[in-house]
Amino acid sequence: MLNRRDTLRGLALTVGVASAGWAERALAAAAPPPALAWTPTALTPDQARLVDVVAELIIPATDTPGARAAGVPKFIDRAVGDYYDKSQVQQLLNGLARMDADARATHGQVFVALTPEQQVALLTTYDEEGGVARQQGLPHFFPALEDMVTVGYFTSEIGATMALAYEPVPGAYHGCVPLAEVGRAWATR
Repeated sequence: MLNRRDTLRGLALTVGVASAGWAERALAAAAPPPALAWTPTALTPDQARLVDVVAELIIPATDTPGARAAGVPKFIDRAVGDYYDKSQVQQLLNGLARMDADARATHGQVFVALTPEQQVALLTTYDEEGGVARQQGLPHFFPALEDMVTVGYFTSEIGATMALAYEPVPGAYHGCVPLAEVGRAWATR
């Protein structure tokens, strides 16, 4: 059985492995984005489509389903609406606006209309900027977005059962166990 430290170490390794090399996986699995199968509540439809495309580029469908199939864009929409504080929301929204502005300035179209190669080139730039910003202790939207995609994916049923090895914890439920088998109860101060 894993202890908490091993579990956290494994999750950190998984996050690192999942985000490393995403550009190559994204190009190999690129497909045109389908229409949204859900209605965003915190993001605008254009922002939700952008998040959908970026999430699928970060964790594309390969031999396991990608971020889109795992519901990651909907997870991010819900997090923005229900859990993130105003500064986190503003950082994400500013980053999404920047992505579209950079795509227009560079290629004359919004991000979702670009070719997968153009999209990956822009994301690679943001990934490099984000790495430098993290080393300097500065906020940057792209590492935060990568983190949201990774958490959304690996906490989804698809991510937890198909991409990771799933072992239910605490295990099987055994009701009506005699106290003599359990031992003494515990308490805290």
